[in-house]
Amino acid sequence: MLKILAPQDKTQPFCDGVSRRNFLKIGGLGSIGLSLPKLLALEQAAGIRNSHKAVILIYLVGGPPHQDMFDLKPNAPREVAGPHKPIGTNVPGIEICELFPKMARMMDKFALIRSLVGAQAEHDAAQCYTGRPPRGGSPPPAGWPQFGSVVSQMQGGVTPSIPPFVSLCYECTHGPYNEPGPGALGPAQSAFRHVGATRDSLTLQGITSDRLSDRVRLLSSFDQFRREVDATGKMDAMDTFTQQAMGILTSSKLADALDLSKEDPRIVARYGTGDVSKHIDGNGAPRVPQSFLAARRLVEAGARVVTVNYSKWDWHGGAGNDIFTREREDFPVFDQAITALVDDLHQRGLSKDVSVLVWGEFGRTPTINAQVGRDHWPRVAMALLAGGGMRCGQVIGSTDRLGGEADSRPVTFAEVFSTLYHNLGIDAASATFTDAKGRPHYLVENGARPITELV
Repeated sequence: MLKILAPQDKTQPFCDGVSRRNFLKIGGLGSIGLSLPKLLALEQAAGIRNSHKAVILIYLVGGPPHQDMFDLKPNAPREVAGPHKPIGTNVPGIEICELFPKMARMMDKFALIRSLVGAQAEHDAAQCYTGRPPRGGSPPPAGWPQFGSVVSQMQGGVTPSIPPFVSLCYECTHGPYNEPGPGALGPAQSAFRHVGATRDSLTLQGITSDRLSDRVRLLSSFDQFRREVDATGKMDAMDTFTQQAMGILTSSKLADALDLSKEDPRIVARYGTGDVSKHIDGNGAPRVPQSFLAARRLVEAGARVVTVNYSKWDWHGGAGNDIFTREREDFPVFDQAITALVDDLHQRGLSKDVSVLVWGEFGRTPTINAQVGRDHWPRVAMALLAGGGMRCGQVIGSTDRLGGEADSRPVTFAEVFSTLYHNLGIDAASATFTDAKGRPHYLVENGARPITELV
């Protein structure tokens, strides 16, 4: 029987001075005869694994139609109900749109919120990223920071080679569709952005790590005086960026995570693909399901928060662009991608650690307009969640018979964010961040608590 001995772990030694992780026998462990695969299986069952909590936040650009996706009203008048039919799922009593057959077969791995309230009436992604209305409350001078920036400041990186907050969001020509940025937390807590074919810049090109370190030390000495007199915080941000760049450039981990050619082609095919250069309707985001796979690879590599913007869901109708034609085009692609992501997380043992949130800035009008579309509707919307150790296989809240008002258990954006913070191990009701003037701010509005039905 072969023993593998590693350097002694003095933090958790056994009585013979060797830690559990440093004393492995191939084929058996002591008199109990545990093989290494059996030991790893027992560790996973007991929740003992090298992992971290993470969130994948998917923003459906433009406001998805809740009553055509997950809250169908087949008995409503024709001008409200629309042509799609509800189908049953593998959870008795839960029905969703017939265009989501894959999701229906694994609804036990999702949780639906049908009664999301408090949305704004105009297009603006800020509330989906910060949990706060874009115009309201008492924001700090630089604005509310987005969720990933807060997590980046509070928890830092898991590993130096992977930024804690990565954005896979594509730039939209309509400004309010874009992420709001780090706000009061300053540029040091900005998302690491990487989209497009620039992966070569993530690896050293003929420069040794020693030479790179020399350049960093030289830059540091040149900047010392400016750093001492700087009052804006920009130099601190540059220090952060320099350290982050060093970690990235001296490791291939980030580039590898973003390189989908390193993934099993069968898994890539399960997610589906889209054209990264085609921005839907000209000002939305591309319909790129492979972003969901990249997000999974990033959190697996060490990212804490990954944001994704996906397609364009602002379907007011019009010639050749009626809402139901667009839904028949978009829904099946989304169905394939989101189920591949959630199934992947379960298959890889990440479903308790990685939370997934899907939503948009508001819902759509109950009544179908004259152009065969649905307009903006801030009075009720939906959210789809999965993973994070949450209690899935349920619907939270309900709407009235037309799908226009929350009829039971209204849920706020702040409650959803409080739940995500909870899943990361942060108590949002008591934790605060400090703005440039030294004023503390709570992470969520009105002391919102996590959604009790989920946690």
